[in-house]
Amino acid sequence: MGLFDDLNQFLEERLDEFIRNNPHLELQAIEEQLREQEQDTKKLITKLQSEEKSLQGQILEIANNIQIWHNRISKAEAAKRPDLADAAKAREAELLRQGNQVWGQMEGVKQRLVKAQELLQQVQEKSKEVKKSTQVNTSQTSNTVGWDRGTNSSSSYSRSADPLDAEFQKWELDEELEQIRNNLNK
Repeated sequence: MGLFDDLNQFLEERLDEFIRNNPHLELQAIEEQLREQEQDTKKLITKLQSEEKSLQGQILEIANNIQIWHNRISKAEAAKRPDLADAAKAREAELLRQGNQVWGQMEGVKQRLVKAQELLQQVQEKSKEVKKSTQVNTSQTSNTVGWDRGTNSSSSYSRSADPLDAEFQKWELDEELEQIRNNLNK
């Protein structure tokens, strides 16, 4: 296994180096991760909403059964049938416990639904930040390409400043990427 671990580590290091040298690819990867997370969160929200409706239906069914058994208790007591009244009371109590249990499940689903909706909102906000950074990166890259091609004007600006400008742009982009990573990890 040592060989595979070494190979895996080597490949990860090369990939990290490649991504550091091509920050726009890292932004694209982050954007894709956010897109997948958004899709997964939307699926989860749909599933939770369906589960909530199902639990609401169960609660209504249990409530109807409780009402039926409550009426049966009244009938049995009016007919002076304590054996039936006691059995009906036991059934009603069982249905009440069942209703409380399903109600608790529904409340749990509602809480998970709220958290999923909050997560979706956060993912969408982070996605907007990444798109904004991607646009900034794209505009910086296009500015660099335009500068690289040169102009016909006779300015005193020399090409010797190009490496410094490129270094600053890389540094600024790295800072933005680090900020996005930190925001994603929050």
